[in-house]
Formats: sequence, structure tokens, C-alpha cells
Amino acid sequence: MIRSGILNPHLASLLRRVRHTNTLVIADRGFPSWPGLETIDLSLVDDVPTVLQVLEAIKAEGVFGAAWMAQEFLAYNKGVTQETFAGALSGVRLSHEPHDEFKKRVPHATGLIRTGDTTQYANMILESA
Repeated sequence: MIRSGILNPHLASLLRRVRHTNTLVIADRGFPSWPGLETIDLSLVDDVPTVLQVLEAIKAEGVFGAAWMAQEFLAYNKGVTQETFAGALSGVRLSHEPHDEFKKRVPHATGLIRTGDTTQYANMILESA
């Protein structure tokens, strides 16, 4: 029996299929579904789990070299929220782009992890190093 690391078997399987330069989406609770894109829905209630909690868990399973978030994240979230996300992505090249451009990247991802996060535009796309 697995006693540490990612316990969810569907999430563990998805993570093992993310290879060099593949991308993975971690989305908030309001992010739209994408037909044909494998989605692991971990949402339980508001803010359980959060995008940052999922990020922390999957960082222990792999290495990510780049990340994208919507520019709107910067407009809707100030100070401590921006700093917390930047800190969680420390060592990962982070780019912000218009939400419409961000969404164009989504269908090319290996999969999408949906959270219960209520932070505005908390969605991120991670690229495996």
C-alpha cells in the first residue's frame, strides 16, 4: 500500500505520463472543462484543495522549468497573493499572458487537474523540465 507521495491513483498515473516539455494544467474551480483532455477533478468544497496545495504535492513528484498564468491574475490579486504564488513557483520561469492566449495552450496539455480554489485566475500551466 502506498503510504506517502501522491495517493490518488488517477493523479499519480497522469503525472507519470508527463514527460520532458509536456505540460500540465492546474485549474481553479471555475475553469471550463476541455473535451478530450484528461481531467482529474480533486475539488471538494471552496478552497479544498487549492492550486498551491496541488502544486506543492506535484513538485515533489517532478521537475518543472516553466509556467504560464493569465495576466489577469496580476490585476485581480494583489500583494501577498501574488507573492505567495511567485514563491511557490520559485526556480520556475513564470510568464503571464492574456487569458485568451493562456487558454490556447490548454488543449496541448497532457492533462488538467481541477481544484476547489476560489482565487481569481489562479490557473497555471506547468512545463516539465
